[in-house]
Amino acid sequence: METRYLGNSGLKISSLILGNWLTHGAQIEDKTAEKTVRTALENGIFTFDTADVYANGAAEKVLGRALRDVDRQDLVLMSKVYWPVKGFGPNDAGLSRKHIFESCHNSLKRLRTDYLDVYQAHRFDYETPLEETMLAFADLVRAGKILYVGVSEWYPDQIRDAAHLARELKIPLISNQAEYSLLWRVVEDGVVEACEHNGMGHLCFSPLAQGVLTGKYRPGETPKEKTRAASKVGGKFMHRWMQDDLLAAVQGLRRVAEEAGCRMNQLALAWLLARPNVSGVIIGASKASQIEDNLGALDVTIDDHLNALIDDVLGDFVVHTQPDDCHKSPLKRP
Repeated sequence: METRYLGNSGLKISSLILGNWLTHGAQIEDKTAEKTVRTALENGIFTFDTADVYANGAAEKVLGRALRDVDRQDLVLMSKVYWPVKGFGPNDAGLSRKHIFESCHNSLKRLRTDYLDVYQAHRFDYETPLEETMLAFADLVRAGKILYVGVSEWYPDQIRDAAHLARELKIPLISNQAEYSLLWRVVEDGVVEACEHNGMGHLCFSPLAQGVLTGKYRPGETPKEKTRAASKVGGKFMHRWMQDDLLAAVQGLRRVAEEAGCRMNQLALAWLLARPNVSGVIIGASKASQIEDNLGALDVTIDDHLNALIDDVLGDFVVHTQPDDCHKSPLKRP
């Protein structure tokens, strides 16, 4: 397994990270979830990404149980805070000092650990002063509850403002977790530059566009049972990709993968691992064999020729920009 530094920090992570959004505590049974964790560990993946909101806390609990017999210092654990987990009270969401402190303590309990390696702001909170948010993270760092701070899906100006405050507070803001794939390249429009300038690395989620880039969804065909697109929960996140013309274009990547000597999923992951500012790629797994298959991406080299072929195949289906209010906080002050 390849290891990389997360941003300009001294923290090393596995280049492939096991995430548990939509899987642990929800899509798959606990025994299967624990098997995916064991398989990840056996193959050198020691970095795990989760969030308190995943399955309303159940995902953190499952991960905590799966890692209970592993030496804590051999792991890098990352979680997130922002969304409400169990309630919708006035302080049950956002990035206020109160919500951050309470959410962190709850995550530590569920994960059965004394500290988080990276604690991430799951979205930007437009309703709480950024100074309050960053000071809360700083106090958790001083208390030893978290070691590093990250953000997720923040815009360039938000990243720059947070990095400025982090320097003033002398805390390590080291990462931005964002959606990034062959089809979704929004972060290349200013976010990557802001992160590079401030010593932050990218953690990429949905690298396979919810499985679309594996080629298993074909135009004109109903998704097979037990796939994410066929599930009630997972399917709602996939409407933008499940268009016949887009699925037809994605099938064109099959010949590119063949030329690269790999599978389509491995091509998509290898492309990300070769992008500037990428520290790690978060993969999900509903079964252990998917992890083993994705490991093949580490042996794939993406050169200029393959890049040109990929861009030619996908053409205008690649998304480069998004609406300005795409990730604005739904929270409103009374």
